[in-house]
Amino acid sequence: MEKKRLLFVTQEMEPYTEGNFISYLVGQLPKILHDNGFELRILMPRYGVVNERRHRLHEVVRLSGMNIIVDDDDYPLIIKVASMPSSRLQVYFLDNEDFFRRKYVFEDENGEPFEDNPDRMAFFCKGALETVKKFGWAPDMIMCHGWLTGLIPLYVRKAYQMEPLFAHAQVVFCAYDTPRERLEADRFVQKATINNIQPVHLEPFRTEEGGVSVHKGAYHYSDAVVLADSGVREQAEALGLGGQKPVLTWHSEENGNMFDHLMTFMRQLSAVEEIS
Repeated sequence: MEKKRLLFVTQEMEPYTEGNFISYLVGQLPKILHDNGFELRILMPRYGVVNERRHRLHEVVRLSGMNIIVDDDDYPLIIKVASMPSSRLQVYFLDNEDFFRRKYVFEDENGEPFEDNPDRMAFFCKGALETVKKFGWAPDMIMCHGWLTGLIPLYVRKAYQMEPLFAHAQVVFCAYDTPRERLEADRFVQKATINNIQPVHLEPFRTEEGGVSVHKGAYHYSDAVVLADSGVREQAEALGLGGQKPVLTWHSEENGNMFDHLMTFMRQLSAVEEIS
């Protein structure tokens, strides 16, 4: 049986980022997915906290050299790669001096969110899809982990809707109860508007209070949703997500059963894609 191609995009992952639930959980998934018959390409940001020497990152020259436009400004995209410990799986790191070469991930030393988080988000999400185009590799499924990846479902459905590589890809958005998924609305709209994205396409991200919820918009544009924490489960219920599309409520009490449930969910989605 031919392996399903899975594009795995995450904002954080052990052993490259540590100390929180999403890094721990996501760090275990690639090997499990690979062992369950998925062919993976893994992408994440190259934050300043990622130790290049320890993890043996090196630049992939054939993939580097692109410029990603965010709000009419060009930012160079450098691609680096490393092998995950104890496996042959490779992780591709998206690097940029302006956005990711700082000692903190999403907030400064005082706990204040970086003002340019919306810029970083748009750069990473667009950069991830442009990198896949350079691969020339058409994914069957795209699995997005964390709010920083929350523009990918929108971009696949609207900005890249004419791109053959993504024509048949199902998008699964995995939400975690992590901070910073709510952003200042005006800057978010300004920075997220790439290619042929129109303001109306960003309306699903808006909250009743006038702000922006990345999760809300990502739920809208995804084909399926995984809810990995109690906080996002309550949020999804408030948005009436249940019944609109396949939703997995992923409990964290027992890791073994949790991963079994996820694999069953992913195989069911793959079967639906084959039938359609």
